[in-house]
Amino acid sequence: MQYTFKEVFGTLVTQKALFDVVARPLVEDLIRGKNGLLFTYGVTGSGKTHTMTGSPGDGGLLPRCLDMIFNSIGPFQAKRFVFKVDDKNGVDVQCEVDALLERQKRDAMPIPKTLSGKRQIDPEFADMISVRDHCKVEEVEEDNVYSVFVSYIEIYNNYIYDLLEEIPFDPIKPKWNSCNTPVRNGDFIPPQSKVLREDQNHNMYVIGCTEVEVKSTEEAFEVFWRGQKKRRIANTQLNRESSRSHSVFMIKLVQAPLDADGDNVLQEREQITLSQLSLVDLAGSERTNRTKAEGNRLREAGNINQSLMTLRTCIEVLRENQIYGTNKMVPYRDSKLTHLFKNYFDGEGKVRMIVCVNPKAEDYEESLQVMRFAEMTQEVEVARPVDKPLFGLTPGRRFRNQQSVAEMLLQNFPPLPSCELLDVNDDQTLPRLIEVLEKRHKMRQMLSEEFTKNVLAFKTMLQEFDSSIVSKENYAQGKLTEKEKMIAGQKMEIERLEKKTKTLEYKIEILEKTTTIYEEDKRNLQQELENKSQKLQRQASDKRRLEARLQGMVTETTMKWEKEVRFLFHFDQTAPPVRLRHRRSRSAGERWVDHKPPSNVPTETVMQPHVPHAITVAAANEKALAKCDKYMLTHQELASDGEIETKLIKGDVYRTRGGGQAVQFTDVETLKQESPTGRKRRSSPSSPTPPEDAAESEWTDVETRCSVAVEMRAGSNLGPGYQHHAQPKRRKP
Repeated sequence: MQYTFKEVFGTLVTQKALFDVVARPLVEDLIRGKNGLLFTYGVTGSGKTHTMTGSPGDGGLLPRCLDMIFNSIGPFQAKRFVFKVDDKNGVDVQCEVDALLERQKRDAMPIPKTLSGKRQIDPEFADMISVRDHCKVEEVEEDNVYSVFVSYIEIYNNYIYDLLEEIPFDPIKPKWNSCNTPVRNGDFIPPQSKVLREDQNHNMYVIGCTEVEVKSTEEAFEVFWRGQKKRRIANTQLNRESSRSHSVFMIKLVQAPLDADGDNVLQEREQITLSQLSLVDLAGSERTNRTKAEGNRLREAGNINQSLMTLRTCIEVLRENQIYGTNKMVPYRDSKLTHLFKNYFDGEGKVRMIVCVNPKAEDYEESLQVMRFAEMTQEVEVARPVDKPLFGLTPGRRFRNQQSVAEMLLQNFPPLPSCELLDVNDDQTLPRLIEVLEKRHKMRQMLSEEFTKNVLAFKTMLQEFDSSIVSKENYAQGKLTEKEKMIAGQKMEIERLEKKTKTLEYKIEILEKTTTIYEEDKRNLQQELENKSQKLQRQASDKRRLEARLQGMVTETTMKWEKEVRFLFHFDQTAPPVRLRHRRSRSAGERWVDHKPPSNVPTETVMQPHVPHAITVAAANEKALAKCDKYMLTHQELASDGEIETKLIKGDVYRTRGGGQAVQFTDVETLKQESPTGRKRRSSPSSPTPPEDAAESEWTDVETRCSVAVEMRAGSNLGPGYQHHAQPKRRKP
């Protein structure tokens, strides 16, 4: 098989030669404000990590890139904390005073052992950064200030982890060993995965990723090696230390121009230029039937191959869009690896790939796949953005003030006379030169003394400033103590109020429960009152209906009584009027006709009228009257107070000449029942009636007046000129 590449390096190539061809242009672009991306791609065990890191005594691409960057920008670096990265992939500029205060604050903080410098670097890797070629970019913008930030992440099982994140200790959760597998009896918390986001410039970045500001190659490589020890590696059938994740070491270069005086950095955020170089050590592609992977190793291999397949798919779609002019959607989001570097494939930087090939016969088929894909990537070209020039600032601002100060000092010195001796006997040139040099020496001494005085004055001023700072600190400490006491008092007051609040809440709860009980009782009483009101209304309605019914019954009874009376007085209407016979003697015994119509209502009183030897009839008839000499009719009607009033109408029975019977009414007795809640009984003031006696039924004394005129005429009267006056009778119950 034959494949064509831009450059092929043999097995004896040096790291420096590889760096000069592949990585050096990317570093030059980085310093000029352009992005760069460098992949190492190949089969497991083909030398990707060795190419990126190097070996003792011969550093790889990463330490050489760091060395070239700091060799180029070393004299123009900004002081620490002048630039501050934010959490939205941007950078802010601080003034010198704020940066100084933050440096002092950081210096006062305890330094973790992991950040204490070269002591954390393993001895076998110390030589990787000790050999320097002192290569640098020749044309560096001297009127800018620079600062370098580094970060280190890995993509494991399609999750992003921050390798520089300080993991706190936890005695409960497991730790991760050198192969980054959980250990149950450890004391570390496992790292948390990170999320990708897009900033306002449509660049992808990792949220919450640790970015460390570094000022030298040694410091940057120490940060790299600190994260490298956390990277996930494992022993497989093909490689003793196989990388199980894609690692990404990102170098961010921040640069901003100086102001017009060349002393301070411009505070305008729009003038800041950000450029980034990403060095990616891809995990090796492998076949599981060769590695005999099982469990976690099998899942890791599947995720590695899936992410590499997504990378190939994105490159193929870009190539197809370029060749055929199509506009297919590039599946960047199918993998965290391609999603993170989406901007590079869209033209926001230069992309280079180093294909590592192992000449072993066992890797033949996989090496063919790797080289086929790498050859295809060379055909993809993307448009590059145009550089944005800076306007309104004059170049050479940094050294202009330094030159002007030196020129001013030289102008104060007397000029040197001509030192050329044309004659041996010339005795004027040397004395004149000596005189000028003595003057310059005196002036130099004066300037030196003045400089010493200024230094002493400056030291005095610094001491005063320090003393004022100390006094202010003491004052602030006193104020802080007072505030702490005040806060302690306020806390005690808050605790007291909280206790009082809890007590009041408890009382409120009790009152609420009591209120609930009372409201329930109130609802029950209201319901009972409503029921009783409805019952009273029903009783009143029943009473009205009963009154109406009794009124009708009384009316009907009255009509029947009138008919019966007419019947009694008209038994013999055709007979001539005769004189009534004399009554039978009382000695023979009286017999009564007790006429009780069926429509009468029982009085339900204790005392009832009793008539001995009476013939009780429901309707008056001649046969009963013939056997008796007394007649009594029970009549009922409503009184004025609404109570039922029973009247006993009495009379004597006489025989008429025609053989019939006639009745002459002689007396009327009234039987009435009164309620104690209604009209009270009549009683004298001296002898009041007890309330309990008022509930008894009683016969009311009535005054009976009966005047009946009987006319024995047919159709209307009993007989002509027949009258009987009954005197009033007083009866007791």
